[in-house]
This record gives sequence, C-alpha cells and structure tokens, in this order.
Amino acid sequence: MLVTLEGLDGSGKTTVWERLRTDDALPGDATFTREPTDSWYGEAVQRSIDDDEADSLAELFLYTADHAAHLADTVRPALDDGRLVVSDRYSDSRYAYQGATLAASDHFEDPLDYVREVHAPWTRPPDLTVYLDVDPETAARRSGATNKFETAEYLAEVGENYERLVAADPERFVRVDATAAPDTVYDRVRSAILDRRD
Repeated sequence: MLVTLEGLDGSGKTTVWERLRTDDALPGDATFTREPTDSWYGEAVQRSIDDDEADSLAELFLYTADHAAHLADTVRPALDDGRLVVSDRYSDSRYAYQGATLAASDHFEDPLDYVREVHAPWTRPPDLTVYLDVDPETAARRSGATNKFETAEYLAEVGENYERLVAADPERFVRVDATAAPDTVYDRVRSAILDRRD
C-alpha cells in the first residue's frame, strides 16, 4: 500500500512522517521516503527551489525526473515486495505546486491538468493520501516563508489546487485539521493509515 502525506509547507507533514517511522503499530519493513529525494535529481530540484529566476516549465520537468527515479528506485520495488510505503510528498504536490507556478504563464488553459497529463501515462497513484489541511497564512508563518514556494499568496493558490484534487478523488483523500494539537494531528493520521490497511 502506498500512503502519501500532502499539504502546504508548514502543515506538519514531515513531523508526522518522522513520528510514523518509529511507530510500532506500522510494519517493521515499511519504507519511508520523500520527494524531493536525496538523489542527484532531488538536488537539482532543490537548486531550482532556491533560484527565484528558475523557469517554471523547466522546474516542472526537474520535479518529474525526480519523481520518475523515485518510482523506479524506491516506490515500485517496495510495493512489489508487499511493503507499506509512506511518502512525505508525492505527485499531488507536483500537481498543486507546479500547477500554481505555471498559472503565471499564458501557455496553459489549465496548468494543474497539464501537470497531471504529463504524469498520467506512468505514475503510480497512491492508495491513501492524508491531506494535512492548514490555511495559507498559518502555513507561511510556520514555514518561515524562506523561499518562493512559501509565501501566503502563493500557498493560497496551491491550497485551491489541493481542494480540486481532493474533490476529484474523495475516496483516496483523508483530510486532517493540521491546526489541531500535534499529538491530535498525529493520532488522526496514524488512525487513517491503520484503518485503510485493515
């Protein structure tokens, strides 16, 4: 089973992901992974994140290359072995974030759909996506707005894209209020994963 953790920067995905790694209720052979990866593809993505002048379309394909390698090297082999895979960010981040980035261009009628179409022929959809829901202002404050993807204005557009994704596939998504106390957020995420595995 492939479980993905999604949400705006500052929603607490990574904190939850790190706690899940040490949770005895999950299988000991579970694979915990994330995007961007720590491969050289992921390093290229990080360079583009840090570059305010990076071309948005080129950036999309850097993310896509990282996703492709992630699937080939980590996700698919683990799933083929019957293991639980938990990923901190995955394809929905691309749809939401790069869809918002490409919205500034006049080249796409629907940027989010374009990004989905790029991935459609080969990506592997998650079995469960836990969406950690937080408002853009809180997300920007928590994340520190340290790069171009963490401003409240940009995150508002990303949040709208996430809402489209949730509405299009409500069976896959479980929404968790990320403004709740950290232990409450964690317990709800953990329960969502365990319930779906049963």
